[in-house]
Amino acid sequence: MMDIQVTTTFTIEGYRIVEYKGLVRGIIVRAPTISQGVLGGLKQMIGGKIGAYGQMCEQAREQAYEQMLEHARELGANAIVGVRYDASEVVDSATEVLCYGTAVVITS
Repeated sequence: MMDIQVTTTFTIEGYRIVEYKGLVRGIIVRAPTISQGVLGGLKQMIGGKIGAYGQMCEQAREQAYEQMLEHARELGANAIVGVRYDASEVVDSATEVLCYGTAVVITS
């Protein structure tokens, strides 16, 4: 499996971008599991950090990131620059997480 360098900046120190492959993205829509929903609901009533929802969000971010990497591999890129995340509520209690950037080919 090809190792891909990823950065939120638009350059990678010590490397030169020789080809732009285009926009790559990963998108996941997640809703909490029953146990996450119950635990999250209880925490909402008593206050405090909602760890179950945080775990769900982190899983969604990781899955979107992995999808973005796979998309870049399919295009033949060895790096992704300008990486960003975005999230929005699709329907009540379901969240869309988008991870995107520009797939490039770099050389040293």
